[in-house]
Amino acid sequence: MVSPISASCADSALSACAQPNAALAANTELTINGKNFSMYPTRVTTHKGRSSARAGPKTRWLYGWPDLRQSAVMAVARRRLDLRKTLFLLPNMITLSSIFCGFDSIRLSGGAIAESNDYYRASLLLVYALFFDLIDGRVARLTKTQSAFGLQIDSLADMISFGIAPALLVYKWSLFHASTLGLVIAFAFAAAGAVRLARFNVLSMGESGAPKKPSKYIIGLPVPGAAGILVSLIVANHAIGGDLASERYVGPMMGLVAFLAFLQISTIRFRSFKDLALNARTAGLVLFAVVSSAIVSVKTKPAFVLVWLLSFYILIGLVEAVARVPHDLAKRRRQETGSEPDPSIPPASSS
Repeated sequence: MVSPISASCADSALSACAQPNAALAANTELTINGKNFSMYPTRVTTHKGRSSARAGPKTRWLYGWPDLRQSAVMAVARRRLDLRKTLFLLPNMITLSSIFCGFDSIRLSGGAIAESNDYYRASLLLVYALFFDLIDGRVARLTKTQSAFGLQIDSLADMISFGIAPALLVYKWSLFHASTLGLVIAFAFAAAGAVRLARFNVLSMGESGAPKKPSKYIIGLPVPGAAGILVSLIVANHAIGGDLASERYVGPMMGLVAFLAFLQISTIRFRSFKDLALNARTAGLVLFAVVSSAIVSVKTKPAFVLVWLLSFYILIGLVEAVARVPHDLAKRRRQETGSEPDPSIPPASSS
């Protein structure tokens, strides 16, 4: 049995053995790594660079011992990069970038002092994390690399960057004025994010563990959206030099954080915007977002644009939830009277 040879030796063997249009001796000795190999000529016919059974314009004589030639070809093939497999790394690397932003934001928030720019820098890092979270799922769908692993690591990234990091940030920035109550409310925000993500994972996985197709609506306010409201307020407050972090506003801030925590664990349905298509409705929505953002930017500060967009997203979900109340009540009455079957009760067997 012949020992395997290295890829570099395989390349040298192939280059030494290939002689175009040459009739070579039947018994040729080739020495590789101090070992002698008996070589004999083998006629190879190729067509456009590929092996072909029919005659083509390129015919050459290739020298090589069968096992040696096979090892050479396998060594060269192993060195080829499988681009399909590397595509799975792309969305996960984007997700890891979001985790890094959340981690560095926690570092800055933990060591920040009053009257410093550390809170502003920590909030900017979470804005970058929002951007990475926005594109990682879309990159996975475009490259068709969705997986259960990607779903789990994305949820872990959301918990770090949009659960723990903003909760610590808003506590150190404002809620610390309320002492223990502020700490409890900040923790409630992080805990609600954990519950929301766990529920999302359960609803997003099929029986085999693979992720399901994204639906038009998602239950509960997404964790990045809730964190985005708090982060955008800190950025906007820094832009206008406001005193929203002062003790005077700690009550409204606690109410806002508690309300966002409630929306995350609620059963209110919010649009996922994953069913958008190139139509008049989508064009109108984009046009409204651009025009309204421009007005907000001109009338106030550009930093308030993110506050406006996220607040409008939450408002859409609340308005649609209120509008569905009469329909849901009518449906429940029909189920109670028996005119409409309850989908939670399986049909009776006919046997």
